[in-house]
Amino acid sequence: MEYEPVIGLEVHAQLLTETKLFCSCLTAFGAPPNTQTCPVCLGMPGVLPVANKKAVRYAIALGLATGCTISKTSLFARKNYFYPDLPKGYQISQYEVPICRRGFIDIDLEGEKKRIGITRIHMEDDAGKLIHDEENPVSRVDFNRTGVPLLEIVSEPDIRSPEEAVAYLRALRDILLYLGISDGNMEEGSFRCDANVSLRAAGEEKFGTRTELKNMNSFRHIQRALFYEIRRQRALLDAGEEVLQETRLWDEAKQATFGMRGKEEAQDYRYFPDPDLIPITVPDEWIEEIRESLPELPAAKRERFISVYSIPEYDAGVLTSSRALADYFEDAVKGSGEPKKVSNFIMSELMRELKRDERDISECPVTPAMLSELLVMVDQGKISGKIAKDVFEEMYRTGTKASEIVEKKGLAVERDEGALIALIEEILAENPDQVAQFKAGKTKVLGFFMGQLMKRTRGKADPRLSNELLREKLAE
Repeated sequence: MEYEPVIGLEVHAQLLTETKLFCSCLTAFGAPPNTQTCPVCLGMPGVLPVANKKAVRYAIALGLATGCTISKTSLFARKNYFYPDLPKGYQISQYEVPICRRGFIDIDLEGEKKRIGITRIHMEDDAGKLIHDEENPVSRVDFNRTGVPLLEIVSEPDIRSPEEAVAYLRALRDILLYLGISDGNMEEGSFRCDANVSLRAAGEEKFGTRTELKNMNSFRHIQRALFYEIRRQRALLDAGEEVLQETRLWDEAKQATFGMRGKEEAQDYRYFPDPDLIPITVPDEWIEEIRESLPELPAAKRERFISVYSIPEYDAGVLTSSRALADYFEDAVKGSGEPKKVSNFIMSELMRELKRDERDISECPVTPAMLSELLVMVDQGKISGKIAKDVFEEMYRTGTKASEIVEKKGLAVERDEGALIALIEEILAENPDQVAQFKAGKTKVLGFFMGQLMKRTRGKADPRLSNELLREKLAE
């Protein structure tokens, strides 16, 4: 039987606020265990939480960026369950009235565009972290993360493949980064995802029994886990067995999922409005002020890059993968006026260096103005393209301007016609067979002669002038 996967994603994104969602404790990652806590985030009796206004603003910003309806009034609720890293015995979340509802994210997968619906975006505080001792059968609890503000983004079950799931997650993460409201770091747990997966017979409207996948901390893990779970459920259904509704963990080492517990439903959490927190009322003026402050988002920026700069869709996708990289590209284009040449150089030379050093574009020692100067020198024929690559490597290592490197090392293009003609005559005399081939109509051999000339001039021969002189000599 043919089956169709049905996938819905629940993403938790930690927000880049200085303090926690309901208290003034700091949110910095990496502090010594249990040093960023207070009676409020530890849930001591008699404490009164107060909502973080910046977290509310960030929630509204994401809602607007994903086409959501913003609730004029939303409520915090207590989500009751026991876990060792949840000191209050409940999590403060939103249930019946989330702050954002009914949005969408458009994805592009191999040229096919698809809209994935967003059911809701709501605020909640994070739990702590269990640290398992590798040598002893004990676990320790670090409550520093307890109370850190989260946005939970719940998609509609519109996703039909692991590839679509990853495309959706990448698009969502890009939006969060462009808005500057989350760092999207999956390794540190500030962007994490749970996936609900089920199969149904092709053409069926009714959903199958779903499982929830947890413990996936990279796009690759998510894709592998979804592939495995789809295969596992298909094998069960083909064998006439039942798929259990449960929560399963992904084991990267074993490349498999395994059962953790039965899947909880809303009634299991015994939600009720938090009596210590007043409803959040959002004035229209504040929503419009936030809307006006939104940056150009990734999808719109990609379309503009293709339209304005006439670069391929692939280039635009790479260059808009981060807001800082997109800004770098546009600044470099302003100085050089050559969008495609700037794009090529960034995607090849610059990004190779950054990847090797594990640097972000914001740490690049070559400024956009410095790159522009280098490309202008190539366009003006002052240095060759090959020399430009060597010059760029030194610019990246030393932070020195291209013009200074070229002058200091004597790398300027050789335009002395007399000297070039003398070298060309030597090369032609040494390679009579290739000369005969050229005169017999095999014009591709011209590349061989150019290569020999560039080798003898260490890449400094003016390409245009050299090509003209070579053809003149070969025509004699």
